Formats: sequence, structure tokens, C-alpha cells
Amino acid sequence: MYDIVCLFKGVLVGLMVSVPLGPMGVLIIQRTLHKGALSGFCAGMGAASADCFYAMVAAFGINFVVNTVQTHELLLQVVGGIFLLGMGLKVYFDNPLKQVKQRAGGRVSKRGLLGDYLSLFFLTVSNPIAIVIFMAVFASMAIFGDTPTFAGEMLVVMGVLIGGGLWWYFLAVLVNIFRRKFRLRVLIAINKFTGLVIAILGAIVILLAFSPVMSKVFS
Repeated sequence: MYDIVCLFKGVLVGLMVSVPLGPMGVLIIQRTLHKGALSGFCAGMGAASADCFYAMVAAFGINFVVNTVQTHELLLQVVGGIFLLGMGLKVYFDNPLKQVKQRAGGRVSKRGLLGDYLSLFFLTVSNPIAIVIFMAVFASMAIFGDTPTFAGEMLVVMGVLIGGGLWWYFLAVLVNIFRRKFRLRVLIAINKFTGLVIAILGAIVILLAFSPVMSKVFS
């Protein structure tokens, strides 16, 4: 019974951190619209795997990892912002018609699916604030109880991955159902809007990373 409760708590946490549609959710929707549900789901699992990694760090309190992330927080934030900016520009200038024709002419390659997974994994894992989020959620919900065990912590971490995976599967399938109803003009408009939003968010992340440094320089 204890095992089931821990797993359920983990699933709940995974859903809580995944359901709010940030830039990752927008990007996963865009992948689904252009390449289908499988591509969107693989991208979503990349984001869920990164959440699982940070949930593990928060659960087990791996001090050297936390210290490393904190030491290189600025670098990680800048890299994440640049990656987000570059991906947004790529999405903006992509040709949806070419992607649709490629999809109609054959199956989605394994390399493409792996790229979808890895791109969202590295993009999500470049946000070290996720550790703070998971620590706060674990503390506020008393996830591990008074006497945490290794098995219980592992089940919670597995639950986070399962919860995130369930949400991204549901979202990818739902978006894919309505994907064929979009006309090409709508698809192009969504593509450019999505890319623009992601690029702007990337630029904001980079500016926020340097804002403390810039304030000290100009003070």
C-alpha cells in the first residue's frame, strides 16, 4: 500500500509540473502539428526525463550535483536561453509544407525521433530552477512522510516520469486529432507565431541571466 501511495504521489507531482504550458509545451505542440503524435510524444518524454532527473536530485539531495548546478547557474541559463532562441528561429523559418510532404512520403526516422527527445531533454534540463520547484513541492506536500526510504523515493521519482509521460501522451494525441483540420496557411501562421514566442522567451532568459551582472557594471 505504501508503494502505491508513493508512486501515486510521484505521478501527481509529474502532472503538476507538466500541465502548465510553458515554452516546452508550445514547442511540443508545434512538433505534433508538423510531424505527428509520435514526434510530439517523444519530445514530451524528453521534457519528462529532464523533470525526472531534477526530481531525483531533489529527492536524494545529491549535494555535489546541486552545488555544481548552483556554481554554473549563469552558464546553464545562458546556454538554455541561446538554445531556446536558436530553436525559436529555426521553427520560425521552417517550411511546414516541406515537412508535411516529407511526412506523407515516408515514416518518421528514428534519428528524427531521437532528436525530438534529446532537444527537449537538454532544453528542459538547462533550467536549474526546476530543482527548487521540486524541493518546494516535495516539502509542501510532505511527499516522503516523516521517515523517507530509498524505495519510496525511487517510486516517487518513477511516478514523476510516468505522470509527465501521461500528460505529454494525452496532449500529443489530442493535438494530433485536430492536426488534419488545419489548413496550410493556418499551419504556417502557427509555425511563425510559435517560433517567435520561443525566440522571445529565449532572449528574455538571456537578458535575465545578465541583468544582475549588468546592474553591477553600470552602478
